[in-house]
Amino acid sequence: MDEKIKIYCKNNQKHQEFRTGVSLLEIYQVMDIQLSGQVMCAAVNNKMESLQFVCYKPKDIEFIGMDHPSGMRTYVRSLCFILAKAIHDLFPKRKLYFEHALSKGYYCKVENDCELTSEDVECIKKHMQEIIAADVAFIKHERPTTEVIDLFRQKHTEDKALLLQTVGEAYSTYYSLDDYVDYFYGYLLPSTGWIYLFDIEKSHEGVLLRIPNRTNLSELEPYVNQEKMFAVFQDLRVWQKAVSLSNVGELNRSIQDGTISTSLQIAEVLQERKIAKIADDIFHKVTEGVRVVLIAGPSSSGKTTFCKRLQLELMASTLHPVSISLDDYYVNRIDTPLDENGEYDYESLYAIDLETFNEDLQKVLAGEKVPLPTYDFQKGERVYRGNTVQLDQRSILVMEGIHGMNPLLVPHIPAEKIYKIYVSALTSISLDDHNWIPTTDNRLIRRIVRDYQFRGYSAKETISRWASVRKGEDKWIFPYQENADAMFNSAMLYELAALRKMAEPILKEVTQMDEEYPEAYRLLKFLHYFKPIDKEALPNTSLLREFVGGSSFCY
Repeated sequence: MDEKIKIYCKNNQKHQEFRTGVSLLEIYQVMDIQLSGQVMCAAVNNKMESLQFVCYKPKDIEFIGMDHPSGMRTYVRSLCFILAKAIHDLFPKRKLYFEHALSKGYYCKVENDCELTSEDVECIKKHMQEIIAADVAFIKHERPTTEVIDLFRQKHTEDKALLLQTVGEAYSTYYSLDDYVDYFYGYLLPSTGWIYLFDIEKSHEGVLLRIPNRTNLSELEPYVNQEKMFAVFQDLRVWQKAVSLSNVGELNRSIQDGTISTSLQIAEVLQERKIAKIADDIFHKVTEGVRVVLIAGPSSSGKTTFCKRLQLELMASTLHPVSISLDDYYVNRIDTPLDENGEYDYESLYAIDLETFNEDLQKVLAGEKVPLPTYDFQKGERVYRGNTVQLDQRSILVMEGIHGMNPLLVPHIPAEKIYKIYVSALTSISLDDHNWIPTTDNRLIRRIVRDYQFRGYSAKETISRWASVRKGEDKWIFPYQENADAMFNSAMLYELAALRKMAEPILKEVTQMDEEYPEAYRLLKFLHYFKPIDKEALPNTSLLREFVGGSSFCY
């Protein structure tokens, strides 16, 4: 008789006995579970696992659909594997790079002497559909790392071999799809037939992989034109190749052999040059009538330090920058608009007292001396402490806040008098050629470290708030990115290596009983890929100092 184990399913709050060695997929097929969208993976004792995971002991299980971030990641990862195999089958001598998120999809570059044609892209799409129709299983393998490294080197995929070599685990996993092998740092679906919706289309020199809409899973994400964002990423790729730091394996090797300090210094100089270039552009725009600089970007994008460094560059150009923080114009906490869950919606544009803000702005631009409020975040009230602002002939007003790109923020100021800058940590390095680092993960790790050090929030509290922050960004920030006159990428090639030592102990405080544990555990596994860098190696003016401390700027 088969030994039995008891499984508790959080979705329907039921216990049920199964034979030892039962897979998550088999459990799902037996239990009566209703999900919003197709099941993708499951949290097992609060750790995310694939549906192929086998249970030998009693477990608490929560099945995850596509509407959950982990579910969507599993779907996209599996879709990427199918695309990689299709290109391998059709163009075996070409190399595929999954570069970054773009236009609500993912931009992929196929290395070759000439660009892919529209006919090539149609052939790739057709072959992907054939692979999906064949319902081929994704097979997970676990072998000694030395064997896996040898395998990838035989396949001429040094990026994966170097990553596994520098991480240094005794055993490593990889996946196969028929005769094609690849490496992914997350889980996959059981087979290709689980993919039900996708598209690819020619984009620039590569292809854009389109995925299901996160709020309407029966439709594709709507295409969003992001030419300015694309240009920022392409500029970065040129520099990465020049310093030979395109992936984490190369970064780790640089840290191990002691050459990282040069790359670190070059990265800082490059950022300073970009800030100086933006300041120079503003200086020339002032002669054309620009009076206001608006700096916007999502949470933990480094807006504050960028703003301070920009003001120094503007002063070096003989301008007199005068700053106003949009945060000081928050409405009193009791008047903050509520979201659909009845919680304060701090990301809303209407969390700002737009009427008072615009009245003060008009007076300032008219040359009047205006008293400035200060927002007391502890009391949740706007107070006046004697601060004033007044512009002179060389003055330019610099304002920083998440809503700076939104045209509703300053509806009474002519567009030709405003210069808009979008700042974000547009992740600048990939794990390997097929595993990019989401910009949201980059920013979340920044925020966890900063909130713990300077705001007294635990990782559990920051993670619990993150979904609401992201929702606000999708509504109030990202739709206006392309309104920017200039974009600034605040991410540094080495920053996750520099954040690792500080982030790990903070994340480890989240217990396995906490609802936020799956995300904390995922981030810990992710950070483990990076060899650490001591924060003492960072210059005092580094933008990253805003999060790790020790900055020469006052915040």
